[in-house]
Amino acid sequence: MAATRITAVRHGETAWNVDTRIQGQLDIGLNERGLWQAERVGAALAEETIDCVYSSDLTRAHTTAQAIARHAHNPHARAVRLHRGLRERGFGSFEGQTWADIAEKWPEESRRWRQRDPHFAPPGGETPLQLRERVALTLNEIAQQHLGEHIVLVAHGGVMDMLYRLATQQELHAARTWELGNAAINRLLWTPDALTLVGWADTRHLDDSALDESTT
Repeated sequence: MAATRITAVRHGETAWNVDTRIQGQLDIGLNERGLWQAERVGAALAEETIDCVYSSDLTRAHTTAQAIARHAHNPHARAVRLHRGLRERGFGSFEGQTWADIAEKWPEESRRWRQRDPHFAPPGGETPLQLRERVALTLNEIAQQHLGEHIVLVAHGGVMDMLYRLATQQELHAARTWELGNAAINRLLWTPDALTLVGWADTRHLDDSALDESTT
């Protein structure tokens, strides 16, 4: 059966990652280290045959995707395709707040968030169930257009988390034991019948571990 090879990459680091401040769907750009990470992941993928690069339309992901596209040998992969379905989870009233702010201002909501309650959404935000459905629909929509090809998806920590859970059939409330590092290379194989994990959290192209924003 024909399959789509997927390389999934979380965006490079931002100042808000460093500050443990929730970005959600706010449009925050990369910091200096994040720009460096974007170039490093682009160079790491440069020798691979890439047929298409997709990205969240948020700047931190788009900038990372552009660095990957610039290194691509295939001219068709040099124009990044933006897709809102690859956006980070909407965190509503949590956006712009640090983890400590959330724990202090909304202790009960903070507890449900940290316990990964599948039905919990901050006011104006998305539940994990809604995020998983969005990611699955977006993945299927994109991947079925590229059977037999290799595509890159550049998105966010919450999207990476859902891709891992979909591929491994992890429950939404299960504690996360896998990494979601900035600019890490993650590999999956998609067919109309299944999503399979091939490799995860490859950071050999980076000189040290990236900060991991908490996106339950």
